[in-house]
Amino acid sequence: MVDLSPDTHSCLGIRGGFFPIPGIRIRWRMPPCTSSSELEHSWIRIGSVGAYSHSMGVPVIRQHIAEFIEKRDGVAADPETIFMTAGASAGVSNIMQLLLSAPTDGVMIPIPQYPLYTAALALNEARAVEYYLSEADDWAPNLEGLEDVLSKAQSEGTRVRAMVVISPGNPVGNCLSRQNMEAIVRFCYKHKILLLADEVYQTNIFEPDTRPFISFKAVVRSMERHIAAGQALVSFHSISKGQTGECGRRGGYFELVNIPKDVQEQVYKLASIQLCPPLAGQIGVDLQVKPPQPGDESYELYKSEVDAITQSLAARSATLANSFNQLDGLSCRKAQGAMYLFPKLDLPPKAHQAAEKAGLPVDEFYCMELLNKTGICIVPGSGFGQEPGTFHFRTTFLAPQVDHYVARFKEFHTSFLQTYS
Repeated sequence: MVDLSPDTHSCLGIRGGFFPIPGIRIRWRMPPCTSSSELEHSWIRIGSVGAYSHSMGVPVIRQHIAEFIEKRDGVAADPETIFMTAGASAGVSNIMQLLLSAPTDGVMIPIPQYPLYTAALALNEARAVEYYLSEADDWAPNLEGLEDVLSKAQSEGTRVRAMVVISPGNPVGNCLSRQNMEAIVRFCYKHKILLLADEVYQTNIFEPDTRPFISFKAVVRSMERHIAAGQALVSFHSISKGQTGECGRRGGYFELVNIPKDVQEQVYKLASIQLCPPLAGQIGVDLQVKPPQPGDESYELYKSEVDAITQSLAARSATLANSFNQLDGLSCRKAQGAMYLFPKLDLPPKAHQAAEKAGLPVDEFYCMELLNKTGICIVPGSGFGQEPGTFHFRTTFLAPQVDHYVARFKEFHTSFLQTYS
């Protein structure tokens, strides 16, 4: 939720980062380095930010990424299968470009989804094969329906090349269980479908004991030998999300798992055409994957700041979800991760009629009314896709002063229902 009223003094949250807006104070911080000597050592190995790096990214940073993945998943990672990118979006675009070669090619994408995927498919003149997430099941995929979705697409002449999974989820804030993830992996293996795992919110976890983040790589490697060695996977990560929120620096990477060497060579060719990812973004990734460790001089400060950010996000998320669920015509699943809520709207018939007269979907009509009357900006669910006949909106919980804008939202919502009842 973004407060755009003239008197606001909070941070404007867009795509997980903070952008300078006149009249709005911002904080811009990167994690402190572990020590001046280590920073100097890394700088010598990286070289100048004014020069090109290796097209795949600075070798020492890719080594650090591999070490991060190994520590996270407990399985080996090879720096030569890691490609650094100008944010995860650039990595997704590259893979889509390589994957899609005909108008009949398609990719399975979750609905609701982050619009990057429909945009990338449209750019490559390919087809979006939509599968729905179940709101009643904490936005888990409808696993029973995947076969039907695939069969229908194939019957329409679509060659399904890949399946996108976003966990933790944007825009719905879900975090998949291991059981769900294993079922998805088995589905992809059965049908020889590449799995694309968008895991950019992996550090934004609010229920670590009951719903921890598990990477798809860890799941694939833990399964039967033929699946562990045979299921093709590309996983994406970024510095734009999590506790860093450095979206303007454009840093990210993807890892290729069980991808044939000749295909890896084609990925490298495409990376070479683009010369190299931004060095500032690469250094941001290095700071992200190699943070201060216990015993380092800045560890206690680093840990306290990260914990404070995580706890603050979790508290704001809970406050917003609880507030929404107290209002008539609104229901909201609590966020398990990421930085979004996706409440469901149940609005009176007169509101639908007014929206139709205005030439807008009713969720967009509601969001525009909210913006015009309160200065609070939320995003209509129609922009992300939703089950037919349902209406939602997406909100972040990045901005402080939750009680202030929740009170204004409640006042608006109550008035809106009265107006159109």
